[in-house]
Amino acid sequence: MEASSKRKFGRTDIEVTAMGFGTAPIGNQFRAVPEQDVRYVIQRAWASGLRYFDTAPMYGHGLSERRLGESLRAFPRDEYVLSSKVGRLLKPVPEGNLTSFFWVDMPPFEVVHDYSYDGIMRSFEDSMQRLGVSRLDMLFIHDIDTFSHGEELQKEHFRTAMDSGYKALESLRSQGVVKAIGVGCNEWQVCEAALRERDFDCFLLAGRYTLLEQDALDSFLPLCEERNVSVVLGGGFNSGILATGAVKGAHYNYSEAEPEILERVSKIEAVCAQHGVPLAAAALQFVLAHPAIATNIPGTRTKTHLDQNVDLINHSIPKDFWEQLQTEGLIRGDAPTPT
Repeated sequence: MEASSKRKFGRTDIEVTAMGFGTAPIGNQFRAVPEQDVRYVIQRAWASGLRYFDTAPMYGHGLSERRLGESLRAFPRDEYVLSSKVGRLLKPVPEGNLTSFFWVDMPPFEVVHDYSYDGIMRSFEDSMQRLGVSRLDMLFIHDIDTFSHGEELQKEHFRTAMDSGYKALESLRSQGVVKAIGVGCNEWQVCEAALRERDFDCFLLAGRYTLLEQDALDSFLPLCEERNVSVVLGGGFNSGILATGAVKGAHYNYSEAEPEILERVSKIEAVCAQHGVPLAAAALQFVLAHPAIATNIPGTRTKTHLDQNVDLINHSIPKDFWEQLQTEGLIRGDAPTPT
């Protein structure tokens, strides 16, 4: 498998590279990234053949979009695929009055959730200005899930997004300023509920279809196949543990991994060791075997990590490695595996 290989994106005329570039880290996720490092890693991604870039207003409270847009100005707009998200507006606040669990050294803008028609339109226009472009290839409604809002507020946001915000996305798609519309969140159940209600082209699923989790095979991914809807896979390392392995302090789903997760990853690592397969290579390649998943977008902040991911996604993995994982019950028997 080649990171730069082109893959058709569902029912659209978009083609994405098997590996894309996730830009949460360049929004200063957990630690600051110097401006020159951001420019260098995006230039390196381009030189490596990657042509799909995903961002969001949430990432660094506008910082990721601004940085990505500035770096992409060096390249022809028709030669890359660009996606962002809607549902969060950024409002200025006095400097020093803003703290965040995820972001450091961010611009002085607080996040206000708004999934209404007007909110979606405003969010889209603001993103166009930060990115310095006049159109997007994909636009996702961001985080209408329980993980982000809690059970009761999630119901309210979901309903607003489906009944009001969707009309804005549909309008942008009909105008041709967005080619594909969808939902991006951390729960496949929410993605499936959205697909059963509205005519979406694509989804961005973060962390819920990986070497550790395949419950999306129950109904969501088959429904995507049935409707020729493509999935962008984010969070393929489950926020860290499938890259680091079952080491002390390893993170799973943004928290320190529980003992049962560490044990399962250790068992997968044992099979990896038998076949000489890097755990991270297996994690990156496994998800791309599903016909509904068009691209995998690991977040990257340094040239070293980018080069490692490109090498890992290109790494040759024997068929019997996947067969052993299935035989030992470490991945589901009905999960498609790379050939």
